[in-house]
Amino acid sequence: MLINRFAVAAVLVLPLAACGGGKEQAQQQQPAGPPQVGVVAVKSEAVTLTTTLPGRTVAYETSEVRPQVNGLILARLFTEGDQVSKGQPLYRIDPQPYVTQVASARAALARARSAIASTSALQRRYGELVKINAIARQDYENSITQAQQARADVAAQEAALRSAQIDLSRTTVRAPISGRIGRSIATTGALVTSGQTTALTTIQRLDPIYVDVPQSSADLLALRQKISAGDLSRGGQAARVRLRLEDGSIYPVEGTLQFADVSVDPATGTQTIRARFPNPRALLLPGMYVRAELIEGTQGDALLVPQRAVQRDEKGNPTVMVVGADNKVQMRKLTAPRTIGDNWLVTAGLKAGEKVIVEGGMMLRPGMPVKAVAWNPNAKPAGQPGGAQGSGQGGGNAAQSQQEAK
Repeated sequence: MLINRFAVAAVLVLPLAACGGGKEQAQQQQPAGPPQVGVVAVKSEAVTLTTTLPGRTVAYETSEVRPQVNGLILARLFTEGDQVSKGQPLYRIDPQPYVTQVASARAALARARSAIASTSALQRRYGELVKINAIARQDYENSITQAQQARADVAAQEAALRSAQIDLSRTTVRAPISGRIGRSIATTGALVTSGQTTALTTIQRLDPIYVDVPQSSADLLALRQKISAGDLSRGGQAARVRLRLEDGSIYPVEGTLQFADVSVDPATGTQTIRARFPNPRALLLPGMYVRAELIEGTQGDALLVPQRAVQRDEKGNPTVMVVGADNKVQMRKLTAPRTIGDNWLVTAGLKAGEKVIVEGGMMLRPGMPVKAVAWNPNAKPAGQPGGAQGSGQGGGNAAQSQQEAK
């Protein structure tokens, strides 16, 4: 009797198990529908185009101080590293030889002036005598020549005196420009000569300061053509430049583009661009390595596509997947010459308003039907708490449906 009861229970359980398994199998075989993908509607917008290039800082003005007279240095009149003003005394050279030259020139001038008096008086007397034929005409003409020579001697001696005075003034070496002065090469007691190749010191003007940046001549040509064609706008102003310093920080003041060199380096194919920056705190020093961000202009109708949406075909050309009007996948080849932040700048291959697949397009093929939803760039990536699961396979919705079915 006990055996019969267990047999009946087994017979009742088997159909129920068979019914439950059939239901689960039917749910698994039921189609899940088209995969869900995250899309971005491409829109035309104004973007600022920039180019980052390495460069070096260059002093706005540089002057190498050299002596213009010979002599011994008696004193150095400045502190190394200080700010000096134009005309400020820097060195004093022994003036005694030049004081003597000035005195000698003054004496020679006085002698020449005294000769003018006698020759002029002789010319007047001979002029009266020649009228009455008391002297020969030749003697009168000689007196005129002597008077003219005396006046010429006076002019020559005046020039010699001015030259001697200039040499005397040059015994005090003055700053030719205002700026920061460097170390002194010559010390007190050193013998210096006019026209020597070694500079006594160097003065550099640091505010403002230049930044020289080499850029490809082809890129500059393309930039000029875009501006001429109206594709880029600067608002009638000079191109602005930002600086990133050696430690990675951003220089707080923007500069302006001054000019591009008129010649191209045949070895490198580059032109030198020069920008000018205010430098009131002398934070920038000549010779520093910087990275200059050249703000080329504003493009008013730019199309931007997230970098994660762009793939490469077998030839290396950029491509994207687009959801067409029939909710089917299409592949597009792009012309994307540069990046702007996290996006590619697209110049051909897309139109404003088209929906580009950003998420869930890994396993898609052209012609497949999909369900497009707006992509949320702030959503957590797959595998993180609260994030979508299986984003590479049609987003997180397919995985979520499977979890609900279970």
